Amino acid sequence: MIGNTPKETSYDVVIVGGAMFGSSVAWFLSNNPDFDGTILVVEKDPSYEFSSTAHTNSCMRQQFSNEINIRVSQFAAEFVNNFQDFMGNDPRVPEIPIHSYGYMYMAGNDASADVLRSSQKLQKACGAGTKFMTPDEIKRDYPFYNLDGIIGANHNLTNEGYFDGNTVFDWWKRSAQENGVEYIFNEVVAMTKDAAGRRVENVTLKSGETIACGTVVNASGPRAVLTSRMAGIEIPVEPRKRYTFIFSAENPLDRDLPLTIDPTGVHMRTDGTYYLAGCAPDDDLAVDYDDFAQDHSIWQEKVWPIIANRIPQFEAIKLVNSWAGHYAFNTLDQNAILGPHIDVENFIFVNGFSGHGFQQSPAMGRGTSEWITYGEYRTLDLSPFNYSRIINNKPFTEKAVI
Repeated sequence: MIGNTPKETSYDVVIVGGAMFGSSVAWFLSNNPDFDGTILVVEKDPSYEFSSTAHTNSCMRQQFSNEINIRVSQFAAEFVNNFQDFMGNDPRVPEIPIHSYGYMYMAGNDASADVLRSSQKLQKACGAGTKFMTPDEIKRDYPFYNLDGIIGANHNLTNEGYFDGNTVFDWWKRSAQENGVEYIFNEVVAMTKDAAGRRVENVTLKSGETIACGTVVNASGPRAVLTSRMAGIEIPVEPRKRYTFIFSAENPLDRDLPLTIDPTGVHMRTDGTYYLAGCAPDDDLAVDYDDFAQDHSIWQEKVWPIIANRIPQFEAIKLVNSWAGHYAFNTLDQNAILGPHIDVENFIFVNGFSGHGFQQSPAMGRGTSEWITYGEYRTLDLSPFNYSRIINNKPFTEKAVI
């Protein structure tokens, strides 16, 4: 039973936010034999109903244009494929398959095709199974596509597709608590720094308690800047709305539909016996933190016409469910902000994943636990995501952003 009141008045690590990233950091830290500190996770929403975790499409891909993003996702595939081993072969833990129908990343012009070819070479060098396909090759393997306007596509059928990320989250949270991590349903409303402004000394909870801390981890999802401002820090993370639609087809496809990224930005994939489609709104602006209202015209006027054009069998479909969720959108470069602040040295970021979060959570949680424990990254070098690029206004460019 998770309560609202912390058991102690001081913790070595206080994690603000207990959804996917907060629980990833908590699990990796508590599972590290070299870390023996105390951990408090403060989560404001006991249902997680409005978290990005609850609204995820839980996809995994290695089709990125930067090596570190590829490596991060490759560790995710390793983690999911060996989930029981990573969880200590606990007999309660289920296997979690990756449904590897792959991404079909389509190019509608020569410049986009050149980017795909360049990325494919890098992905192949990293060991990914990505292939660049011509329209004839796409039609051979997936004859249901209308390929008008398509010059080519990248596709990878190995460790790329869908996985049950919510089961990973559930087990991280459960196992972390069994490892001694304390979760409370409360809210951090203030932070106090030392006289030099170099460290956060304590956090104040909505219920009134003041908690001393050795390290603060910002795992607040789309609300990340609200948490960082308590320590006097600005970060370019804001909530952006993303729409998901589940539909059935009167004439289903005879094979799995890869997660297809149309040149318009609309994407679609197999989703069990149904299909899933998603997109950003045309006016992709920040929204209120509690705004999850749906714009039903997006389905009728944008998504359905696009997917029916790309797959003519989808002219006769029925919408069965839909929702709006929030990306924790990094407006600088749509990549993660990770590691310590340059001045407030015990304030750690795990923020701004811009829709890549579930597939990046194993590597980022592991890396953050390494930083807290050792003061360095010991597996993957995650320094390209450091906060310093934010203050220096130097974007970390990733061309494969969906």
